[in-house]
Amino acid sequence: MGDSPDGVVDRFQVHVRGMVFDARAAGPPGAREVLLLHGFPQTSASWQHQVEALGASGMRALAFDQRGYSPGARLPQVSDYRLGGLVDDALAVADAQGMDRFDLVGHDWGAMVAWVLAARHPDRVRSLTAVSVPHPSAFAGVLSSGDADQSSRSSYIGVFRQPGNVAERLLLGEDGSGDGLRAMFHRSGMPPEAPEIAEFVAAMRQPGALTAALNWYRAMDAHEVSDVGLVEVPTMYVWSSEDIAIGRRAAEDCARFVKGPYRFEVLEGVSHWIPETASDALNALLLDHLATLGD
Repeated sequence: MGDSPDGVVDRFQVHVRGMVFDARAAGPPGAREVLLLHGFPQTSASWQHQVEALGASGMRALAFDQRGYSPGARLPQVSDYRLGGLVDDALAVADAQGMDRFDLVGHDWGAMVAWVLAARHPDRVRSLTAVSVPHPSAFAGVLSSGDADQSSRSSYIGVFRQPGNVAERLLLGEDGSGDGLRAMFHRSGMPPEAPEIAEFVAAMRQPGALTAALNWYRAMDAHEVSDVGLVEVPTMYVWSSEDIAIGRRAAEDCARFVKGPYRFEVLEGVSHWIPETASDALNALLLDHLATLGD
């Protein structure tokens, strides 16, 4: 792990649990530590603006390409992508980097992992910032209630879980070009000119990468998702009004599952892709949230 002062992002690899995770970090080693977990179908590049801002503020921010997204952590079985193993990966990376206690930030699937990690390991987590995806029990509860709006928003999950590489063909296309992924980003609010799209699509076109990313959905266990427990650490949840995947009811129900200090922030007119498309607003909220907690 190299030194990355003044927000300059350092790229390196973390070897843990028989896997190799690609990572990026900024800020001085030994400073207050922040661990960031990305979502689908992204990489740690989704956190570039936040890693830079946190590093420039004097903290040590680290984001890594999670299981299946890092080529050196692309395991073959669907069962390899169960939620518990993804939580263990995050803890192992933190351990390898000497992060005994850290502020935790997650977006999309990374938020799901972050909620579980914070609930089960409050001794390791100073604070939680969840972006887009609410507490898993809030999400599962709204879905199981038959809420028509959330059921419609979540219908894509059934497609992603279908056997026979249905989702791979839809997203990569028969020619493997990734046109389906580009269309998905555009339809869900990522501007066509966003540079992240090319990076994410290139990552998902690597052999086995998209299947590994989709295996997060295919390995999802309803009981594991709905039985997370209350979160006791100080928590900020950031939701955006134009999120195509998460409706307002699930977002507002999130408060019932946080026992510790809780802050709910809504970004009006912003799509699901908050870290990339509303980076200034998210950075301001994140830095303010962390500042209120002290060192």
